[in-house]
Amino acid sequence: MFGEHPKGLQVLFMTEMWERFSYYGMRAILVLFMTAAVATGGFEFDSATAAAIYGLYTFGVYAMALPGGWIADRIIGQQKAVLFGGVLIALGNYFLAVPGKTTFYLGLLLVILGTGMLKPNVSAIVGDLYPEGGARRDAGFSIFYMGINVGAVAGQLIVGYLGEKVGWHIGFLSAGIAMTLGVIQFLTRKKILGDAGLLKGEAASAEMKASGVKQFLMGIAVTAIIVISLYFYFASSGTFDIVDFAKNTGYILLAVAVLYFLSIILFATHNSDEKKRVGMIFILFLGAVVFFAGFEQAGSSMTLFARDLTDRNIFNWELPVSWLQNINPLFIVILAPVIGALWVRLGDKNPSIPVKFGLGLFILGIGFFVLAWGASFGTTEKVSPMWLVVTYFFHTVGELCLSPVGLSSVTKLSPQRLVGQMMGTWFLGAALGNLTAGLVATYIEHFSQDLLYSVVAGFVAVFGLLFFIIAKPINKLAGGIK
Repeated sequence: MFGEHPKGLQVLFMTEMWERFSYYGMRAILVLFMTAAVATGGFEFDSATAAAIYGLYTFGVYAMALPGGWIADRIIGQQKAVLFGGVLIALGNYFLAVPGKTTFYLGLLLVILGTGMLKPNVSAIVGDLYPEGGARRDAGFSIFYMGINVGAVAGQLIVGYLGEKVGWHIGFLSAGIAMTLGVIQFLTRKKILGDAGLLKGEAASAEMKASGVKQFLMGIAVTAIIVISLYFYFASSGTFDIVDFAKNTGYILLAVAVLYFLSIILFATHNSDEKKRVGMIFILFLGAVVFFAGFEQAGSSMTLFARDLTDRNIFNWELPVSWLQNINPLFIVILAPVIGALWVRLGDKNPSIPVKFGLGLFILGIGFFVLAWGASFGTTEKVSPMWLVVTYFFHTVGELCLSPVGLSSVTKLSPQRLVGQMMGTWFLGAALGNLTAGLVATYIEHFSQDLLYSVVAGFVAVFGLLFFIIAKPINKLAGGIK
């Protein structure tokens, strides 16, 4: 599998595999833990509160990719960012392993900060291993993407089982141990990467680093002012509602994203070609928001579907709820090499990037129509797990059409000096999608699940058709990059 690729891909594959083991394993039990009875070690939150916290957490994980990419581009380089991020993630999971709400929220915060440092930069290093670009880079990203899902399968099996059957905090502890193994692996083998992910050229100058540190400190100061202001506002009004807070956060960050893209296009690009390419990244960003708003129902409303509407008894043994989330990464492991080989085989006949995005969104919509159909039978009796299996199959095919292609496309379209920040904007799109997914899941207490999934299906499918319509002019504008 790695034969025709740089050796550094193996290091990044393993690093991302352990990080995703930690992330998806912990995510698999997060909503279940928050809604579990106090007597079983949970917090006994209602579904809307748990979904809103889940949405804010997953939003934060991806939103921090933007400053994480910026720090790597301007101050420390991508290799150091990956290492520091892994350490923070491990610490966060160890805090989650300690009972108590204070350690719980502190643990979530550390995981958010760590993932923001690691996630965009490990992907950017993969792109740096393929300076020639082309279909070989797409194939490399597909292999890398398979590493993500190998970790997800193992994490959800092990952390999910330990959390549900042994103890929630034992599950969180196992996620921390996994990330520790990932840090050790990266630290001992990173020499293989060579100069991929190191600060180079203009970015490596002392003046550029000093300027980056000053801007970073200013950003910290502005953030602190905003956080303190929000604290005093809610403390004085006494009307804090986690769902409303999540909604307002989404509105604010969408506005920030639009302004950020405008500032990059107006002030950071050097010519019209770069402006057009960054403009195309913005369009892909919007597609990512919509896609992940549907796809990331897996950890919230679809987990509740698995718990409440699905018959999980197999040979008189009840399957852990979290294990049903493994259907998607199992399909990824099986199908990722096939899809990666397909893009290479097609060569010059490869569909354009917008067409691949349209396919991903439309196929995701088909999956939700299947789930809505299954949910309509769940009002009278529990339904077969096959409804989730078929839904996850469509979601997986849609994901493989869009997500690894999106990662690769950002590295192709970005000016080299901005690749970390542009990769951060991709994950910011995923962040807004995750937050929206959590907010959509809060409606599970107000609407039937079949109606909820039907609305989601229709919206993402229509958005996919829009990508088909605009594909040719948008791709032409960006120079026909595939």
